[in-house]
Amino acid sequence: MIATKDDFKRLVDEIKSKDGYKDPIGFGIARVDRGQKSADKILQATFPVVNWNENFGSGAIFIKALEDAGFSVDFTKSEFVATIDEKFISSAMDSFAPFLDELVDGKHKNIQVVKTLSQIEDLGKNFRIVLLFEDAKPQSVEAVYLKLYALSLQKAPLRSLNLDGAFGILTNVAWVGNKPYELEYLREHEIEMKLNGTFPNIDSVDKFPRYLQHIIPADNTRILDSSKVRMGASLAGGTTVMPGASYINFNAGTLGSVMVEGRISSSAIVGAGSDVGGGASILGVLSGTDGNPISIGENCLLGANSVTGIPLGDGCIVDAGVAILAGTKVKISADELSKIKEANPNSKIDDKEIFKGSELQGLNGIHYRQDSITGEMVAKRSTREVKLNEELH
Repeated sequence: MIATKDDFKRLVDEIKSKDGYKDPIGFGIARVDRGQKSADKILQATFPVVNWNENFGSGAIFIKALEDAGFSVDFTKSEFVATIDEKFISSAMDSFAPFLDELVDGKHKNIQVVKTLSQIEDLGKNFRIVLLFEDAKPQSVEAVYLKLYALSLQKAPLRSLNLDGAFGILTNVAWVGNKPYELEYLREHEIEMKLNGTFPNIDSVDKFPRYLQHIIPADNTRILDSSKVRMGASLAGGTTVMPGASYINFNAGTLGSVMVEGRISSSAIVGAGSDVGGGASILGVLSGTDGNPISIGENCLLGANSVTGIPLGDGCIVDAGVAILAGTKVKISADELSKIKEANPNSKIDDKEIFKGSELQGLNGIHYRQDSITGEMVAKRSTREVKLNEELH
């Protein structure tokens, strides 16, 4: 029996001292939704608490509890996933005993999870633990969800996690609120469900749930249509996502207060104070950027229905309807080029008149426009300050 906090510390040190032990980089206990037709198929994993490069003491206790419950954790593999049972809960509760009277004001959240599970009469097969020992390609639905949570909770930076193969692991399901249904199950039971009036009102069909099905945003963040943000997106406080043409994909998002009325594709990141205008599109790595992830700097303005396919520095403007891509030919006069160089003293910019868009990527203070007479794409030194309405953020 672990009676004191010193006992707990000694136990953690003892667990970690075992040969081959590794701290998990990420771990958590999730409630899983299983397939209605195939109970072995995991459709969704909901984590009340996600640990990412933190709380290693709790990780050690969870590993001991797994071993006490008869599991053998293989530290040489990138991930470990198992269904937990009463033996696991009992072992963890015994180890966490010195802290059970301190579970107030959000303290000891991992212990709160275990205590809550101890009060459920029949755990069944609904609760799974996942331990990630390295950031490798995910092998399970639970591992994919843990990484999506780490991104959306801003515990891991955007574009920092290996999500290769995630689409192949997740199942395409019908989402009814926060409940996923196997499509084949609906097909098999369509007649009786429709005649009995029990056929569900399907919100969407996708492999990913919506962000708001799993994440509580910052108090000053507004999402006016829940379908506009996919799980795995990261929204900094102060972000406003308007309805209509807006959309933020997984592994994409904002770094500060941003107005979003356009599309932020997967892997795209938008800096604080920027405005993504109505219908504007920031291309993702699968939509024409040759695998080059797009970052938009701070205080930029992407005009309505514009397309941005190169990274932008701070204070840039892309006019409405303008498409600036890596291969776009851009004309810059000698006078404007001199001003752009002044705004980018640490960048090497050739002395010429015609540039490819890729040669201007990442530069600050550029205004991309189209000459309405000649049709040429031109760039000038931006003279307009982009400033969001603070009352809206």
